[in-house]
Amino acid sequence: MKRTIIYILSLLFFANMNVFARKEAFFQPIDSLSIGKGQILFTQNCTSCHQIKTDGIGPKLSGITSITSPAWVKKFIKNSQDVIAAGDERATQAFLKYKKAIMPSYSHLQETELNAIVDYLATTKPIKNNFKKDYGEGLKNPIPEPIEVSNLVIDVKQFTQFPVSSEGGKYPLTRITKLAPQPITGQIFVNDLRGKLYKMEGSTPVVYMDFAQLMPNFIHQPGLASGLGSFAFHPDFLNNGLLYTTHSEKTGSAKADFAYSDSIKVALQWVLTEWKIENPASGVFSGKPREMMRINVVSVIHGVQEISFNPMAKKGDTDYGLLYIGIGDGGAAENGYAFLTNKEERIWGKILRIDPAGRNSKNGKYGIPATNPYVKSTNKKTLKEIFASGFRNPHRIMWTSKGDMLAANIGHANIESLYKIEAGRNYGWPIREGKFVIHTDGDMNKVYPLPANDKTYNITYPVATFDHDEAKAITGGYEYIGSLIPALKGKYLFGDIPTGRLFYLDVADLKQGQTAQIKEWKLTLNGKPETLRNLCGNDRIDLHFGIDAQGEMYIMTKADGRVYQIIGAKE
Repeated sequence: MKRTIIYILSLLFFANMNVFARKEAFFQPIDSLSIGKGQILFTQNCTSCHQIKTDGIGPKLSGITSITSPAWVKKFIKNSQDVIAAGDERATQAFLKYKKAIMPSYSHLQETELNAIVDYLATTKPIKNNFKKDYGEGLKNPIPEPIEVSNLVIDVKQFTQFPVSSEGGKYPLTRITKLAPQPITGQIFVNDLRGKLYKMEGSTPVVYMDFAQLMPNFIHQPGLASGLGSFAFHPDFLNNGLLYTTHSEKTGSAKADFAYSDSIKVALQWVLTEWKIENPASGVFSGKPREMMRINVVSVIHGVQEISFNPMAKKGDTDYGLLYIGIGDGGAAENGYAFLTNKEERIWGKILRIDPAGRNSKNGKYGIPATNPYVKSTNKKTLKEIFASGFRNPHRIMWTSKGDMLAANIGHANIESLYKIEAGRNYGWPIREGKFVIHTDGDMNKVYPLPANDKTYNITYPVATFDHDEAKAITGGYEYIGSLIPALKGKYLFGDIPTGRLFYLDVADLKQGQTAQIKEWKLTLNGKPETLRNLCGNDRIDLHFGIDAQGEMYIMTKADGRVYQIIGAKE
Protein backbone atom coordinates (compact mmCIF):
# COMPACT_ATOMS: atom_id res chain seq x y z
CA MET A 1 0.00 0.00 0.00
CA LYS A 2 1.42 3.30 -0.89
CA ARG A 3 -0.79 4.51 1.80
CA THR A 4 -1.32 7.29 4.01
CA ILE A 5 -1.62 6.93 7.51
CA ILE A 6 1.87 7.80 7.08
CA TYR A 7 2.22 9.08 3.72
CA ILE A 8 5.34 10.75 4.75
CA LEU A 9 4.71 12.25 1.70
CA SER A 10 7.81 13.03 2.09
CA LEU A 11 9.66 13.32 4.96
CA LEU A 12 11.60 12.30 2.63
CA PHE A 13 11.97 12.41 -0.76
CA PHE A 14 13.82 15.39 0.63
CA ALA A 15 16.82 13.26 1.41
CA ASN A 16 17.29 12.84 -2.31
CA MET A 17 16.56 16.41 -3.37
CA ASN A 18 19.85 18.21 -3.85
CA VAL A 19 17.97 21.37 -4.67
CA PHE A 20 16.99 21.51 -1.05
CA ALA A 21 20.34 20.60 0.45
CA ARG A 22 21.05 22.41 3.68
CA LYS A 23 24.31 23.32 5.35
CA GLU A 24 23.26 22.41 8.87
CA ALA A 25 25.72 20.10 10.59
CA PHE A 26 24.75 16.48 11.15
CA PHE A 27 22.61 16.42 14.26
CA GLN A 28 23.81 13.75 16.69
CA PRO A 29 21.87 13.37 19.93
CA ILE A 30 23.58 11.95 22.98
CA ASP A 31 20.51 10.74 24.86
CA SER A 32 20.49 6.98 24.25
CA LEU A 33 17.16 6.59 26.03
CA SER A 34 15.56 9.09 23.67
CA ILE A 35 17.07 7.32 20.67
CA GLY A 36 15.68 3.96 21.84
CA LYS A 37 12.26 5.45 22.45
CA GLY A 38 12.37 7.12 19.03
CA GLN A 39 13.19 3.84 17.31
CA ILE A 40 10.15 2.23 18.92
CA LEU A 41 7.91 5.14 17.93
CA PHE A 42 9.31 5.07 14.40
CA THR A 43 8.55 1.35 14.14
CA GLN A 44 5.03 1.84 15.44
CA ASN A 45 4.13 4.87 13.36
CA CYS A 46 6.31 5.02 10.26
CA THR A 47 7.55 1.65 9.04
CA SER A 48 4.37 0.88 7.15
CA CYS A 49 5.55 3.45 4.61
CA HIS A 50 9.22 4.16 5.27
CA GLN A 51 12.45 2.28 5.77
CA ILE A 52 15.84 3.67 6.74
CA LYS A 53 18.14 2.10 4.16
CA THR A 54 15.86 1.39 1.22
CA ASP A 55 12.93 3.01 -0.50
CA GLY A 56 9.63 1.51 0.51
CA ILE A 57 6.15 2.95 0.12
CA GLY A 58 7.82 6.27 0.68
CA PRO A 59 11.47 7.32 0.31
CA LYS A 60 14.13 6.01 2.65
CA LEU A 61 14.86 8.27 5.63
CA SER A 62 18.57 7.70 6.04
CA GLY A 63 20.39 10.89 6.92
CA ILE A 64 17.36 13.15 6.80
CA THR A 65 18.58 15.38 9.64
CA SER A 66 21.86 15.97 7.84
CA ILE A 67 19.96 17.24 4.80
CA THR A 68 17.44 19.48 6.53
CA SER A 69 17.17 20.84 10.06
CA PRO A 70 15.87 18.57 12.83
CA ALA A 71 13.47 21.35 13.83
CA TRP A 72 11.94 21.34 10.35
CA VAL A 73 11.59 17.55 10.38
CA LYS A 74 9.78 17.70 13.72
CA LYS A 75 7.48 20.47 12.50
CA PHE A 76 6.64 18.47 9.38
CA ILE A 77 5.86 15.30 11.35
CA LYS A 78 3.67 17.24 13.73
CA ASN A 79 1.46 18.73 11.03
CA SER A 80 2.54 18.48 7.40
CA GLN A 81 -0.64 20.16 6.19
CA ASP A 82 0.13 23.35 8.10
CA VAL A 83 3.65 23.42 6.66
CA ILE A 84 2.32 23.02 3.12
CA ALA A 85 -0.45 25.59 3.66
CA ALA A 86 2.15 28.11 4.87
CA GLY A 87 3.81 27.92 1.46
CA ASP A 88 7.02 26.22 2.60
CA GLU A 89 9.00 25.64 -0.59
CA ARG A 90 10.42 22.26 0.37
CA ALA A 91 7.07 20.90 1.54
CA THR A 92 5.21 22.30 -1.46
CA GLN A 93 7.53 20.71 -4.01
CA ALA A 94 7.34 17.38 -2.21
CA PHE A 95 3.56 17.69 -2.11
CA LEU A 96 3.49 18.12 -5.89
CA LYS A 97 6.10 15.39 -6.42
CA TYR A 98 3.98 12.90 -4.49
CA LYS A 99 0.83 13.74 -6.44
CA LYS A 100 -0.82 15.73 -3.67
CA ALA A 101 -0.81 12.97 -1.07
CA ILE A 102 -0.83 14.37 2.45
CA MET A 103 0.11 12.51 5.57
CA PRO A 104 -2.24 13.12 8.50
CA SER A 105 -1.31 15.26 11.46
CA TYR A 106 0.68 13.69 14.27
CA SER A 107 -0.01 16.56 16.64
CA HIS A 108 -1.32 14.01 19.14
CA LEU A 109 2.28 12.94 19.78
CA GLN A 110 3.84 14.56 22.80
CA GLU A 111 6.81 16.90 22.36
CA THR A 112 9.12 14.34 23.93
CA GLU A 113 7.87 11.71 21.47
CA LEU A 114 8.45 13.96 18.46
CA ASN A 115 11.94 14.78 19.77
CA ALA A 116 12.66 11.08 20.23
CA ILE A 117 11.73 10.24 16.63
CA VAL A 118 13.98 13.01 15.35
CA ASP A 119 16.76 11.87 17.69
CA TYR A 120 16.52 8.37 16.26
CA LEU A 121 16.50 9.60 12.65
CA ALA A 122 19.57 11.68 13.45
CA THR A 123 21.56 8.52 14.18
CA THR A 124 21.19 7.44 10.55
CA LYS A 125 23.62 8.47 7.85
CA PRO A 126 22.83 9.33 4.23
CA ILE A 127 22.74 6.35 1.88
CA LYS A 128 22.74 6.75 -1.88
CA ASN A 129 20.25 4.93 -4.05
CA ASN A 130 21.41 1.36 -4.40
CA PHE A 131 19.63 0.44 -7.64
CA LYS A 132 21.55 -2.22 -9.50
CA LYS A 133 20.36 -0.91 -12.84
CA ASP A 134 19.09 2.34 -14.28
CA TYR A 135 16.17 1.71 -16.63
CA GLY A 136 15.56 5.34 -17.49
CA GLU A 137 12.82 7.80 -16.72
CA GLY A 138 9.78 5.59 -16.75
CA LEU A 139 6.25 6.68 -17.64
CA LYS A 140 5.23 9.98 -16.08
CA ASN A 141 1.51 9.34 -16.52
CA PRO A 142 0.90 5.63 -17.13
CA ILE A 143 -2.86 5.99 -17.65
CA PRO A 144 -3.48 9.44 -19.11
CA GLU A 145 -7.26 9.04 -19.54
CA PRO A 146 -9.04 10.58 -16.53
CA ILE A 147 -11.83 8.81 -14.67
CA GLU A 148 -15.14 10.23 -15.83
CA VAL A 149 -17.50 11.75 -13.30
CA SER A 150 -20.86 10.14 -14.00
CA ASN A 151 -24.39 11.30 -13.29
CA LEU A 152 -24.85 8.53 -10.74
CA VAL A 153 -25.73 9.86 -7.28
CA ILE A 154 -26.03 7.38 -4.42
CA ASP A 155 -27.86 8.27 -1.23
CA VAL A 156 -26.81 6.92 2.17
CA LYS A 157 -27.91 7.15 5.76
CA GLN A 158 -25.81 6.63 8.86
CA PHE A 159 -26.22 3.06 10.02
CA THR A 160 -24.05 3.04 13.13
CA GLN A 161 -21.08 4.54 14.95
CA PHE A 162 -18.42 2.18 16.31
CA PRO A 163 -16.77 2.72 19.69
CA VAL A 164 -13.45 4.58 19.58
CA SER A 165 -10.66 2.00 19.83
CA SER A 166 -7.65 4.32 19.61
CA GLU A 167 -5.79 5.62 22.61
CA GLY A 168 -6.67 9.17 23.57
CA GLY A 169 -8.92 9.72 20.57
CA LYS A 170 -6.07 9.55 18.03
CA TYR A 171 -6.92 9.13 14.34
CA PRO A 172 -8.03 6.78 13.02
CA LEU A 173 -10.61 6.52 15.80
CA THR A 174 -11.32 2.93 14.77
CA ARG A 175 -9.82 0.42 12.36
CA ILE A 176 -13.00 -1.22 11.04
CA THR A 177 -12.29 -2.91 7.72
CA LYS A 178 -14.72 -5.75 6.97
CA LEU A 179 -18.51 -5.95 7.26
CA ALA A 180 -20.07 -9.28 6.33
CA PRO A 181 -23.05 -11.45 7.36
CA GLN A 182 -23.14 -14.69 9.23
CA PRO A 183 -24.42 -16.90 6.38
CA ILE A 184 -27.26 -18.67 8.19
CA THR A 185 -28.92 -16.03 10.36
CA GLY A 186 -27.75 -13.04 8.33
CA GLN A 187 -26.52 -11.19 11.42
CA ILE A 188 -23.86 -8.61 10.49
CA PHE A 189 -20.34 -8.85 11.91
CA VAL A 190 -17.58 -6.21 11.70
CA ASN A 191 -13.92 -6.43 12.67
CA ASP A 192 -11.73 -3.72 14.16
CA LEU A 193 -8.06 -4.39 13.41
CA ARG A 194 -7.27 -3.44 16.99
CA GLY A 195 -8.66 -6.80 18.01
CA LYS A 196 -12.42 -6.80 18.42
CA LEU A 197 -14.94 -8.68 16.33
CA TYR A 198 -18.36 -7.06 16.72
CA LYS A 199 -21.81 -8.44 16.03
CA MET A 200 -24.57 -6.03 15.17
CA GLU A 201 -27.70 -6.12 17.29
CA GLY A 202 -29.84 -3.96 15.09
CA SER A 203 -27.65 -0.89 14.61
CA THR A 204 -25.75 -1.39 17.87
CA PRO A 205 -22.26 -2.97 17.76
CA VAL A 206 -21.64 -5.51 20.53
CA VAL A 207 -18.27 -7.17 21.15
CA TYR A 208 -18.36 -10.85 20.17
CA MET A 209 -14.63 -11.68 20.39
CA ASP A 210 -11.70 -9.76 21.87
CA PHE A 211 -8.37 -11.02 20.51
CA ALA A 212 -6.35 -9.12 23.06
CA GLN A 213 -7.93 -11.45 25.62
CA LEU A 214 -8.09 -14.59 23.49
CA MET A 215 -4.58 -14.52 22.01
CA PRO A 216 -1.70 -13.60 24.39
CA ASN A 217 0.71 -12.74 21.55
CA PHE A 218 -1.80 -10.71 19.52
CA ILE A 219 -0.53 -7.36 18.23
CA HIS A 220 -2.23 -4.69 16.13
CA GLN A 221 0.75 -2.44 15.48
CA PRO A 222 2.96 -1.44 13.84
CA GLY A 223 1.43 -1.35 10.39
CA LEU A 224 -1.71 -0.09 8.69
CA ALA A 225 -3.16 -3.59 8.38
CA SER A 226 -1.74 -5.45 11.38
CA GLY A 227 -4.16 -6.90 13.90
CA LEU A 228 -7.41 -8.79 13.39
CA GLY A 229 -7.13 -8.95 9.62
CA SER A 230 -10.21 -10.84 8.49
CA PHE A 231 -12.92 -13.31 9.41
CA ALA A 232 -15.10 -15.81 7.58
CA PHE A 233 -17.98 -17.96 8.78
CA HIS A 234 -18.22 -21.44 7.33
CA PRO A 235 -21.29 -21.58 5.04
CA ASP A 236 -22.68 -24.37 7.27
CA PHE A 237 -21.87 -22.45 10.45
CA LEU A 238 -25.17 -23.08 12.19
CA ASN A 239 -24.52 -26.83 12.07
CA ASN A 240 -20.74 -27.03 12.48
CA GLY A 241 -20.00 -23.82 14.44
CA LEU A 242 -16.82 -23.10 12.51
CA LEU A 243 -15.45 -19.56 12.25
CA TYR A 244 -12.10 -18.60 10.68
CA THR A 245 -9.93 -15.58 11.48
CA THR A 246 -6.53 -14.14 10.66
CA HIS A 247 -4.49 -12.03 13.05
CA SER A 248 -0.92 -10.87 13.56
CA GLU A 249 1.40 -11.87 16.41
CA LYS A 250 4.80 -10.70 17.55
CA THR A 251 7.90 -12.22 15.99
CA GLY A 252 8.85 -15.63 17.35
CA SER A 253 5.51 -16.38 18.99
CA ALA A 254 5.69 -19.91 17.54
CA LYS A 255 7.39 -21.83 14.76
CA ALA A 256 6.12 -20.73 11.36
CA ASP A 257 4.74 -23.16 8.79
CA PHE A 258 5.99 -20.79 6.10
CA ALA A 259 9.36 -19.16 6.75
CA TYR A 260 12.52 -18.13 4.93
CA SER A 261 16.25 -17.80 5.58
CA ASP A 262 17.07 -16.68 9.10
CA SER A 263 19.33 -14.00 7.61
CA ILE A 264 16.16 -12.08 6.67
CA LYS A 265 14.33 -10.36 9.50
CA VAL A 266 10.83 -11.35 10.55
CA ALA A 267 8.68 -8.30 11.27
CA LEU A 268 5.72 -10.26 12.62
CA GLN A 269 3.71 -13.44 12.07
CA TRP A 270 0.27 -13.94 10.56
CA VAL A 271 -1.91 -16.73 11.92
CA LEU A 272 -4.95 -18.46 10.42
CA THR A 273 -7.21 -19.92 13.12
CA GLU A 274 -10.28 -22.12 13.11
CA TRP A 275 -12.68 -21.51 16.00
CA LYS A 276 -15.13 -24.19 17.10
CA ILE A 277 -18.05 -22.25 18.56
CA GLU A 278 -19.82 -24.22 21.28
CA ASN A 279 -23.28 -22.82 20.58
CA PRO A 280 -23.54 -21.29 17.09
CA ALA A 281 -27.06 -20.03 17.81
CA SER A 282 -25.92 -18.07 20.86
CA GLY A 283 -25.04 -14.40 20.65
CA VAL A 284 -22.31 -14.90 23.25
CA PHE A 285 -18.93 -16.22 22.16
CA SER A 286 -17.66 -19.43 23.67
CA GLY A 287 -15.27 -21.55 21.66
CA LYS A 288 -11.85 -23.10 21.19
CA PRO A 289 -9.16 -22.20 18.66
CA ARG A 290 -7.23 -24.50 16.35
CA GLU A 291 -4.23 -22.98 14.63
CA MET A 292 -4.10 -23.93 10.96
CA MET A 293 -1.31 -21.89 9.45
CA ARG A 294 1.44 -19.49 10.63
CA ILE A 295 3.38 -17.25 8.24
CA ASN A 296 6.47 -15.10 8.76
CA VAL A 297 6.59 -11.77 6.92
CA VAL A 298 9.47 -9.45 6.08
CA SER A 299 7.70 -6.20 7.04
CA VAL A 300 4.48 -5.02 8.65
CA ILE A 301 2.72 -4.39 5.33
CA HIS A 302 0.82 -6.73 2.97
CA GLY A 303 -0.15 -9.47 5.38
CA VAL A 304 -3.16 -11.79 5.40
CA GLN A 305 -5.94 -9.25 5.09
CA GLU A 306 -8.61 -11.44 3.51
CA ILE A 307 -10.18 -14.85 3.92
CA SER A 308 -13.48 -15.80 2.34
CA PHE A 309 -15.75 -18.62 1.28
CA ASN A 310 -17.42 -18.44 -2.11
CA PRO A 311 -20.95 -17.24 -1.22
CA MET A 312 -22.29 -18.40 -4.59
CA ALA A 313 -21.28 -22.03 -4.02
CA LYS A 314 -24.02 -24.39 -2.87
CA LYS A 315 -23.80 -27.77 -1.16
CA GLY A 316 -22.62 -30.29 -3.73
CA ASP A 317 -20.64 -27.70 -5.70
CA THR A 318 -16.88 -28.23 -6.01
CA ASP A 319 -16.18 -24.89 -4.33
CA TYR A 320 -18.51 -25.33 -1.36
CA GLY A 321 -16.74 -25.13 2.00
CA LEU A 322 -13.34 -24.27 0.52
CA LEU A 323 -11.56 -21.31 2.10
CA TYR A 324 -9.76 -18.69 -0.01
CA ILE A 325 -6.86 -16.84 1.60
CA GLY A 326 -5.35 -13.66 0.21
CA ILE A 327 -1.69 -13.34 1.21
CA GLY A 328 0.32 -10.24 0.34
CA ASP A 329 4.04 -10.30 -0.37
CA GLY A 330 4.80 -9.00 3.12
CA GLY A 331 6.71 -6.08 1.63
CA ALA A 332 9.32 -8.53 0.32
CA ALA A 333 9.84 -6.94 -3.09
CA GLU A 334 10.18 -3.40 -1.76
CA ASN A 335 12.64 -4.53 0.89
CA GLY A 336 14.98 -6.26 -1.55
CA TYR A 337 13.65 -9.82 -1.34
CA ALA A 338 11.70 -10.12 -4.57
CA PHE A 339 12.79 -13.76 -4.83
CA LEU A 340 10.33 -14.60 -2.04
CA THR A 341 7.39 -13.81 -4.32
CA ASN A 342 5.81 -15.11 -7.51
CA LYS A 343 7.22 -18.62 -7.27
CA GLU A 344 5.24 -21.83 -6.88
CA GLU A 345 7.53 -22.76 -3.97
CA ARG A 346 6.72 -19.62 -1.95
CA ILE A 347 3.50 -18.61 -0.23
CA TRP A 348 3.89 -14.82 -0.37
CA GLY A 349 1.93 -12.84 -2.96
CA LYS A 350 -0.66 -15.58 -3.52
CA ILE A 351 -4.30 -16.46 -3.24
CA LEU A 352 -4.63 -19.90 -1.63
CA ARG A 353 -7.54 -22.32 -1.60
CA ILE A 354 -7.73 -24.90 1.17
CA ASP A 355 -10.19 -27.40 2.58
CA PRO A 356 -10.52 -26.74 6.32
CA ALA A 357 -11.96 -30.22 6.83
CA GLY A 358 -9.01 -31.98 5.21
CA ARG A 359 -5.62 -32.91 6.67
CA ASN A 360 -3.35 -33.63 3.69
CA SER A 361 -1.31 -30.42 3.96
CA LYS A 362 2.35 -30.57 4.94
CA ASN A 363 1.54 -29.57 8.54
CA GLY A 364 -1.51 -31.87 8.66
CA LYS A 365 -3.87 -29.08 9.74
CA TYR A 366 -5.94 -28.53 6.59
CA GLY A 367 -6.65 -30.12 3.26
CA ILE A 368 -5.54 -29.35 -0.29
CA PRO A 369 -8.48 -29.66 -2.72
CA ALA A 370 -7.96 -32.16 -5.51
CA THR A 371 -9.10 -29.51 -8.02
CA ASN A 372 -6.38 -26.99 -7.11
CA PRO A 373 -4.26 -26.06 -10.14
CA TYR A 374 -0.88 -27.28 -8.84
CA VAL A 375 -1.97 -30.58 -7.30
CA LYS A 376 -0.35 -32.59 -10.09
CA SER A 377 2.89 -30.60 -10.15
CA THR A 378 5.97 -32.79 -10.35
CA ASN A 379 8.00 -30.21 -8.42
CA LYS A 380 8.11 -31.53 -4.86
CA LYS A 381 8.56 -28.00 -3.50
CA THR A 382 5.45 -26.59 -5.18
CA LEU A 383 2.87 -25.38 -2.69
CA LYS A 384 -0.30 -27.08 -3.78
CA GLU A 385 -2.37 -24.70 -1.68
CA ILE A 386 -1.81 -22.01 -4.32
CA PHE A 387 -4.82 -21.06 -6.42
CA ALA A 388 -3.36 -17.98 -8.17
CA SER A 389 -0.13 -15.97 -7.91
CA GLY A 390 1.48 -12.61 -8.64
CA PHE A 391 -0.09 -10.25 -6.10
CA ARG A 392 1.32 -7.41 -4.04
CA ASN A 393 -1.64 -7.18 -1.70
CA PRO A 394 -4.89 -8.98 -2.67
CA HIS A 395 -6.67 -7.39 0.24
CA ARG A 396 -10.27 -7.98 -0.88
CA ILE A 397 -11.80 -11.01 -2.59
CA MET A 398 -15.39 -11.20 -3.80
CA TRP A 399 -17.66 -12.96 -6.28
CA THR A 400 -20.12 -11.63 -8.84
CA SER A 401 -23.66 -12.92 -9.19
CA LYS A 402 -22.45 -15.01 -12.15
CA GLY A 403 -19.83 -16.68 -9.97
CA ASP A 404 -16.75 -14.82 -11.23
CA MET A 405 -14.10 -14.29 -8.57
CA LEU A 406 -12.56 -10.82 -8.27
CA ALA A 407 -9.62 -9.54 -6.23
CA ALA A 408 -8.65 -5.94 -5.54
CA ASN A 409 -4.87 -5.63 -5.46
CA ILE A 410 -3.26 -2.58 -3.86
CA GLY A 411 -0.38 -1.30 -5.96
CA HIS A 412 2.99 0.21 -5.21
CA ALA A 413 3.84 3.63 -6.61
CA ASN A 414 1.66 3.92 -9.70
CA ILE A 415 -1.14 1.43 -10.40
CA GLU A 416 -4.23 0.05 -8.63
CA SER A 417 -5.86 -3.07 -10.07
CA LEU A 418 -8.96 -5.22 -10.06
CA TYR A 419 -8.38 -8.77 -11.28
CA LYS A 420 -10.65 -11.55 -12.46
CA ILE A 421 -9.22 -14.58 -10.68
CA GLU A 422 -8.93 -17.94 -12.41
CA ALA A 423 -7.13 -21.05 -11.22
CA GLY A 424 -3.42 -21.23 -11.96
CA ARG A 425 -3.06 -17.77 -13.46
CA ASN A 426 -0.15 -15.43 -12.75
CA TYR A 427 -1.09 -11.77 -12.24
CA GLY A 428 2.41 -10.36 -12.53
CA TRP A 429 3.76 -8.84 -9.31
CA PRO A 430 6.62 -8.04 -8.79
CA ILE A 431 7.67 -7.83 -12.45
CA ARG A 432 4.42 -6.10 -13.36
CA GLU A 433 2.38 -3.39 -11.71
CA GLY A 434 -0.99 -3.49 -13.40
CA LYS A 435 -0.34 -3.48 -17.15
CA PHE A 436 3.16 -2.07 -16.83
CA VAL A 437 6.70 -3.35 -16.33
CA ILE A 438 8.37 -2.80 -12.98
CA HIS A 439 12.01 -3.63 -12.23
CA THR A 440 12.88 -5.01 -8.81
CA ASP A 441 16.58 -4.33 -9.44
CA GLY A 442 15.86 -0.72 -10.42
CA ASP A 443 13.74 2.12 -9.13
CA MET A 444 10.46 0.42 -8.19
CA ASN A 445 8.72 3.78 -8.09
CA LYS A 446 8.82 3.80 -11.91
CA VAL A 447 6.86 1.78 -14.44
CA TYR A 448 7.54 1.13 -18.12
CA PRO A 449 5.68 -0.06 -21.24
CA LEU A 450 5.27 -3.79 -21.85
CA PRO A 451 7.99 -5.45 -23.94
CA ALA A 452 7.42 -6.73 -27.46
CA ASN A 453 7.68 -10.33 -26.24
CA ASP A 454 5.23 -9.85 -23.37
CA LYS A 455 3.07 -12.84 -24.33
CA THR A 456 5.93 -15.18 -23.44
CA TYR A 457 5.56 -14.17 -19.78
CA ASN A 458 1.99 -15.53 -19.68
CA ILE A 459 0.76 -12.82 -17.31
CA THR A 460 -2.92 -12.01 -16.77
CA TYR A 461 -3.67 -8.29 -16.61
CA PRO A 462 -6.35 -6.33 -14.71
CA VAL A 463 -9.95 -6.11 -15.85
CA ALA A 464 -10.04 -2.61 -14.36
CA THR A 465 -7.25 -0.27 -13.31
CA PHE A 466 -6.38 3.33 -12.43
CA ASP A 467 -3.18 5.20 -11.67
CA HIS A 468 -2.12 7.44 -8.82
CA ASP A 469 -3.06 10.63 -10.60
CA GLU A 470 -6.61 9.56 -9.77
CA ALA A 471 -6.37 7.82 -6.42
CA LYS A 472 -3.90 5.97 -4.21
CA ALA A 473 -5.10 2.58 -2.91
CA ILE A 474 -7.99 0.56 -4.30
CA THR A 475 -10.50 -0.81 -1.84
CA GLY A 476 -12.49 -3.70 -3.21
CA GLY A 477 -16.25 -3.48 -3.11
CA TYR A 478 -19.14 -5.63 -4.31
CA GLU A 479 -21.59 -6.07 -7.11
CA TYR A 480 -24.91 -4.73 -5.92
CA ILE A 481 -27.24 -7.73 -5.70
CA GLY A 482 -29.83 -6.28 -3.33
CA SER A 483 -33.48 -5.63 -4.20
CA LEU A 484 -34.07 -2.13 -2.80
CA ILE A 485 -32.20 -0.06 -5.42
CA PRO A 486 -32.88 -1.11 -9.03
CA ALA A 487 -30.62 1.68 -10.38
CA LEU A 488 -27.57 -0.14 -8.97
CA LYS A 489 -28.29 -3.53 -10.51
CA GLY A 490 -25.29 -4.81 -12.47
CA LYS A 491 -22.91 -2.27 -10.96
CA TYR A 492 -19.75 -3.03 -9.00
CA LEU A 493 -19.15 -0.34 -6.37
CA PHE A 494 -15.66 0.28 -5.02
CA GLY A 495 -13.34 3.18 -4.23
CA ASP A 496 -10.05 4.55 -2.93
CA ILE A 497 -8.99 3.92 0.66
CA PRO A 498 -7.17 7.15 1.63
CA THR A 499 -9.01 9.78 -0.43
CA GLY A 500 -12.49 8.27 -0.23
CA ARG A 501 -13.21 8.69 -3.95
CA LEU A 502 -16.15 6.55 -4.99
CA PHE A 503 -16.11 4.49 -8.20
CA TYR A 504 -18.23 2.00 -10.09
CA LEU A 505 -18.12 -0.08 -13.24
CA ASP A 506 -20.56 -2.31 -15.08
CA VAL A 507 -20.11 -5.97 -14.13
CA ALA A 508 -20.93 -6.96 -17.73
CA ASP A 509 -17.69 -5.21 -18.78
CA LEU A 510 -15.47 -7.37 -16.57
CA LYS A 511 -13.95 -9.63 -19.21
CA GLN A 512 -10.56 -11.31 -19.12
CA GLY A 513 -8.20 -9.57 -21.53
CA GLN A 514 -10.21 -6.35 -21.60
CA THR A 515 -10.24 -3.23 -19.44
CA ALA A 516 -13.57 -2.01 -18.06
CA GLN A 517 -14.30 1.68 -17.88
CA ILE A 518 -14.31 3.13 -14.37
CA LYS A 519 -16.64 6.00 -13.49
CA GLU A 520 -16.97 8.13 -10.37
CA TRP A 521 -20.21 8.55 -8.44
CA LYS A 522 -21.32 11.22 -6.03
CA LEU A 523 -22.72 10.89 -2.54
CA THR A 524 -25.71 12.34 -0.74
CA LEU A 525 -26.48 11.89 2.95
CA ASN A 526 -30.22 11.73 3.49
CA GLY A 527 -30.63 13.49 0.15
CA LYS A 528 -28.09 16.28 0.82
CA PRO A 529 -24.84 16.42 -1.25
CA GLU A 530 -21.85 15.45 0.87
CA THR A 531 -18.28 14.18 0.71
CA LEU A 532 -16.71 11.53 2.89
CA ARG A 533 -13.84 13.90 3.65
CA ASN A 534 -16.25 16.47 5.04
CA LEU A 535 -18.17 13.85 7.00
CA CYS A 536 -14.96 12.39 8.47
CA GLY A 537 -13.33 15.72 9.20
CA ASN A 538 -10.06 14.09 8.22
CA ASP A 539 -7.96 14.01 5.04
CA ARG A 540 -7.47 10.25 5.25
CA ILE A 541 -10.83 8.54 4.96
CA ASP A 542 -9.84 4.85 5.18
CA LEU A 543 -12.75 3.75 3.03
CA HIS A 544 -14.09 0.20 2.98
CA PHE A 545 -17.26 -1.48 1.73
CA GLY A 546 -19.51 -4.11 3.25
CA ILE A 547 -22.48 -6.23 2.24
CA ASP A 548 -25.29 -7.91 4.18
CA ALA A 549 -27.15 -11.17 3.63
CA GLN A 550 -29.74 -9.45 1.43
CA GLY A 551 -27.07 -7.98 -0.85
CA GLU A 552 -27.54 -4.43 0.43
CA MET A 553 -24.32 -2.45 0.70
CA TYR A 554 -22.55 -0.33 3.32
CA ILE A 555 -19.72 2.20 3.39
CA MET A 556 -17.26 2.25 6.30
CA THR A 557 -14.97 5.15 7.16
CA LYS A 558 -12.29 3.92 9.49
CA ALA A 559 -11.11 7.41 10.39
CA ASP A 560 -14.24 8.20 12.39
CA GLY A 561 -15.75 4.72 12.87
CA ARG A 562 -18.96 5.44 11.00
CA VAL A 563 -20.92 3.04 8.83
CA TYR A 564 -23.38 4.26 6.20
CA GLN A 565 -26.02 2.17 4.50
CA ILE A 566 -26.73 2.75 0.83
CA ILE A 567 -30.46 3.48 0.56
CA GLY A 568 -31.05 4.95 -2.89
CA ALA A 569 -29.57 5.94 -6.24
CA LYS A 570 -30.44 7.93 -9.33
CA GLU A 571 -28.75 8.77 -12.62
